[in-house]
Amino acid sequence: MPEEVLFESESRQRREDIASYLRTVADSLENGDELTLSAGDQSVTMDPPAQPTFEVKAEREGPTDGPGELSIEFELEWDENGNGDGGDGELTIE
Repeated sequence: MPEEVLFESESRQRREDIASYLRTVADSLENGDELTLSAGDQSVTMDPPAQPTFEVKAEREGPTDGPGELSIEFELEWDENGNGDGGDGELTIE
């Protein structure tokens, strides 16, 4: 299935600012509100269903014998008809 990027933003941010963005997302999810993402002339509004699929991934990219790039990715995913894809175990984040 082809992928269409509806919005993308990448910038270096302070940890405190990232936490503020994540809190805004968490509050919107908890309240059942839509999420609007904006940066420059880009903007998209999405309305996650009550039970989207939540994916968390920790990765290391780069050579096996040297330093690479580490990342933590958080992703909400659902069919356009509003259904999540299921899951495979309980997530714990500490």
